Amino acid sequence: MFDKEYDVIVVGGGHAGSEAAAAAANLGCSTILVTMNLQNIAQMSCNPAMGGIAKGQIVREIDALGGYSGIVSDRTAIQFKMLNKSKGPAMWSPRVQSDRMRFAEEWRLMLEQTPNLDFYQDMVGGLIIEGNKIKGVKTSLGLSIRGKAVVLTNGTFLNGLIHIGEKQFGGGRAGERAATGITEELIDLGFDAGRMKTGTPPRVDGRSLDFSKMVEQPGDDIPEKFSYSDVTRPLQKQRSCYMTYTSPLVHDLLREGFDRSPMFNGRIKSLGPRYCPSI
Repeated sequence: MFDKEYDVIVVGGGHAGSEAAAAAANLGCSTILVTMNLQNIAQMSCNPAMGGIAKGQIVREIDALGGYSGIVSDRTAIQFKMLNKSKGPAMWSPRVQSDRMRFAEEWRLMLEQTPNLDFYQDMVGGLIIEGNKIKGVKTSLGLSIRGKAVVLTNGTFLNGLIHIGEKQFGGGRAGERAATGITEELIDLGFDAGRMKTGTPPRVDGRSLDFSKMVEQPGDDIPEKFSYSDVTRPLQKQRSCYMTYTSPLVHDLLREGFDRSPMFNGRIKSLGPRYCPSI
């Protein structure tokens, strides 16, 4: 099936993989993006936002280098806010809240319009190694794809574990299996492997909430945008965010369950997240 050798093989179709595939293809490299589910390209798994402190500067740098993240963020934003305005300009950090479904759709449309870029849906289960050099990848269906360079952008999927309460099972994110095989081969090549942890809080139906009891956080009065190009425009209409707080009663309920929480009872041995702990 794959009788050609690609210049670049990108494994994983998240935000990093999508940018890597676009960058390689736009440089004139024959590129293939291999991902487990083509319907989930560039999906926003958790917080539907782009940018923020430090990250916003990176999105703008990617845009200046010809990347797509800034354009997609502008086209699918529902709120724009410049964070850290009380500090000096070097600390100002752009952030958008996005329509997560439109975000993924726009990313896929832009990738499909990119020349030199092919797509293939399958799990990469191993690497083709010859003479201590990576020459391609092997898929779970037994196919080999050869390439001059392989870019691994696997996100949370390599031997991923999901913890929900006292339950634990393999997976990259809810409803999607973990990717196995690559980690073991990387270890055999001399790389170290470890685990990191992120937390995803439960979603609630906005129609069931009383927003009058929350603190409204509107977007900027004069919104800017991410991309330096003229293919996007600043937002004309924005949606507000809302902030709420826990209470001593909630804290007591949480403490009662610490002995059952995998973060506290030792089942999770990796470091927790710094900025997005979940309840």
